[in-house]
Order: sequence, then structure tokens, then C-alpha cells
Amino acid sequence: MAISDIPIFAMLRTRMQWHQQRQQVLAQNVANSDTPNFRPQDLDEPKFALSAPSAAPLQLARTNAGHLQGFGGAASFRGEPNQYQVRPAGNAVNLEDEMMKMAQNNMDYQAATQLYSRGLNLIKNAIGSKG
Repeated sequence: MAISDIPIFAMLRTRMQWHQQRQQVLAQNVANSDTPNFRPQDLDEPKFALSAPSAAPLQLARTNAGHLQGFGGAASFRGEPNQYQVRPAGNAVNLEDEMMKMAQNNMDYQAATQLYSRGLNLIKNAIGSKG
């Protein structure tokens, strides 16, 4: 079995590639911060299928009447539409936001890289390879 056939490594590799492409897009936003009528862009996060998509969401059980009631149903997360403040020249890049996104993207990329390399080391140890 090839390393590329292991789902977790494929997902981590996809995630690292996404972070690399996102870093390019964010860098273009910063580079065009003075370009008239430029709107910042961003990439949608990759979606990974759950192993059991038909599984019902977990519910909290109240074992005592004094316990707080849990939230019912699945949580729904909604993103707010991107609303940019546009400068008189028509540019909507906020350098502080873009730099924060770049720093977070870099940290997430490093975390994915560490998980990937540690996973490879675990496999090497399991098969008895030194190196």
C-alpha cells in the first residue's frame, strides 16, 4: 500500500496544498493594497467527507433534573457575507486583516506539516525502518 492510499495523508496533503495556494492569494491581496478598484479574494476551505454522513448528531443526555438542558439538533454555522470598507480609490484591502489571515494560514500550514511528518515517522517506526 502506498502512502498516498492512506486517507489521512491524502487529506493532510490536500490541506497543505490549499494553504500554499491561499498564501499566494493573500499575498496578492497585500500586493494590490494600493490598486484602485481592487477587491480582496480568498479561497474556500476544502471539504472532507465524514466517514459516517448518515449518523445522527449526538445529543446530550440529562441524567439528573438539575442538569442543564443540552442544545437540540446539529449546530449550524453561518458565515457572514464579506462586507469590505472601500476607500475613495475603490480599493477594499484591509492590510491588518490580510496580515492576520496570512499569519493564521502559516500556523495552520505548519501544524498540517508536523502532523504529516509525525505520521510518516510512526509508520517508519512500525515497520522498523531507521532514518
